[in-house]
Amino acid sequence: MEQLIKQTISAKKLIEFVYGGHRRLIEPHILGVNGGVTQVLGYQVGGSSSSGGIPEWRRFDLRRMSSLKPTSGSFPGRRPLPSGKHSSWDRQIAVVS
Repeated sequence: MEQLIKQTISAKKLIEFVYGGHRRLIEPHILGVNGGVTQVLGYQVGGSSSSGGIPEWRRFDLRRMSSLKPTSGSFPGRRPLPSGKHSSWDRQIAVVS
């Protein structure tokens, strides 16, 4: 799963998966480790969520993701952030350019 997410970040491809019982469609922006947990930070552009509206920035624990697949959709790359910066990471594995 980690390798697939790295590839989609590099290719700027949208990914689809199930998380918390909801189908998600995101632009993957950062794959990293935070508090010992491997996560992906993505801009959710489709699907559903129990924690608020879409589109929105969200972090997802890889161990809680299922049915992950890349889509044919792509995105242009980095997005401006409301705060001007992403939240902190212990280690970044892959970052969209």
